[in-house]
Amino acid sequence: MRFNCQPPTAHFPNIHHHSSRVRKVDPLVPVDMLPLSLRQEYPFIPQHLSIGGMNYSYVDEGRGPILLFVHGNPTWSFAWRNLIKGLASDYRCIAVDHIGMGLSDKPVDYAYRIDQHIDNLGQLVKHLDLQEITLIGHDWGGCIGMGAAGRNHERFQRFVMMNTAAFRSQRIPARIAACRIPVLGSLGVRGLNLFARSATTMAMAHHARMTPAIREGYLFPYDSWAHRIAIQRFVEEIPLKPSHPSYQTLMEVEANLQQFQSAPWLFFWGEQDWCFTTRFLDEWQQRFPHAEAVRFQDAGHYVFEDAHERMLPRLREFLKK
Repeated sequence: MRFNCQPPTAHFPNIHHHSSRVRKVDPLVPVDMLPLSLRQEYPFIPQHLSIGGMNYSYVDEGRGPILLFVHGNPTWSFAWRNLIKGLASDYRCIAVDHIGMGLSDKPVDYAYRIDQHIDNLGQLVKHLDLQEITLIGHDWGGCIGMGAAGRNHERFQRFVMMNTAAFRSQRIPARIAACRIPVLGSLGVRGLNLFARSATTMAMAHHARMTPAIREGYLFPYDSWAHRIAIQRFVEEIPLKPSHPSYQTLMEVEANLQQFQSAPWLFFWGEQDWCFTTRFLDEWQQRFPHAEAVRFQDAGHYVFEDAHERMLPRLREFLKK
């Protein structure tokens, strides 16, 4: 198997690949260079593909029907570890790290537009020739995942979304708006790592579950100003007005949702989420009135941390239908 485990403290030479075609590349760093606590929580061997010369990391565990996990900001494939452990015995679980996130490369000369993240995911789907995919998305992963599904609709079969959106909104929480303030936002997000650090305390309802080892896992890829560039770019990518460079991309994602009106949908929702409130779930259900929805009153934004034991049986039931 191939992997790209890039400890933030190490320096790696740029790998140049002039073709846009996706290809497998050799491992850069032995997996045993990851902290032991991380390897215990995340016992997978990451693989990676080269896309335009950048290493795009993902895990590929188990065999069977395809489950494609797509994370948001400021998480990475680590967020899906409990669901992967619970499902890999019967399903092929693939979880990506967006460029700039997790164990993927974090280039400074990259635009980090949503369109690029969508295209990267689509390239992986085509390279692995994934068919009859069940897409599982959270936060930005819902938009990026549905963007890739809209452009490759024949490959996607079912959808599981949690605390996310794939349509326009005019509202933005004040805490996130503050992170978009020029200079001050960058100092907070990239300088002090406030966005990622606050997420490990504010995104869950059951705070005791955020053990030191799990907290270290979430923060591991984001240990420096340079390695937090994508976190900042994702904050800036929220398109509230038509003048935003990614507004048209979001309109495309939203318009393509109608292709999946007859597909099976399942929503898991942490009702204590201050960002993706239940108002977003209501809009999802208006668009897909036949969808199943499971609300967890005692779960927050990281619903997969607060309630994964309760999610797994319901998810397995949905997948068997």
